[in-house]
Amino acid sequence: MRRERVPQPSLVGHYAGPISRLAAFAVDVAVSALLLAGILRVVVALGDLVLSADVDTADANPVVGSAILVVWLFLYYVLSWSLAGKTVGMALLGLRVVRRDGAALDKWHAFLRTIAFPLSFIPFGLGFAGIVVGREHRALHDVIAGTTVVYDWDARAARLRILAAGATAKLVQVEPAEPAAERRPRSSSSDAR
Repeated sequence: MRRERVPQPSLVGHYAGPISRLAAFAVDVAVSALLLAGILRVVVALGDLVLSADVDTADANPVVGSAILVVWLFLYYVLSWSLAGKTVGMALLGLRVVRRDGAALDKWHAFLRTIAFPLSFIPFGLGFAGIVVGREHRALHDVIAGTTVVYDWDARAARLRILAAGATAKLVQVEPAEPAAERRPRSSSSDAR
């Protein structure tokens, strides 16, 4: 028995558009802010417990607060992109960051994209114009890092189709060849039409 070959659909996604990327960014802003607030609350509570004194965060230095925010955002993006190729917001909207050639994002490209990300905001967010007008919808940080954002749900659906096709593929029964002794001789005039 042989299995019939099922053509496999392409796993390459389409370039993500500006609306879905903006929505993913908005989700990421909310998620990263909530995570940071939770982490800071735990740190302050532990500080209160260890120091046996009330830690007053109202008098915190704004420079220190800004530094904590920058380090947190760097860690949020670089770890999300290097480990999974997407952030929480991107995962919810079915987006994934890949290298421009379509290969999976590696740690170096994730780091470079994270470092270049703030450059897209300067001046006046013009670094994001490529997402709206470009054919590949790449922002300045995508160009610098050699990355692009694609829809990941297309790839998931294709993988599911492949799995479903493999599970339900019909087995093709190949008839064994007849032994030479059992073959009937052909008559030249009656069988030929």
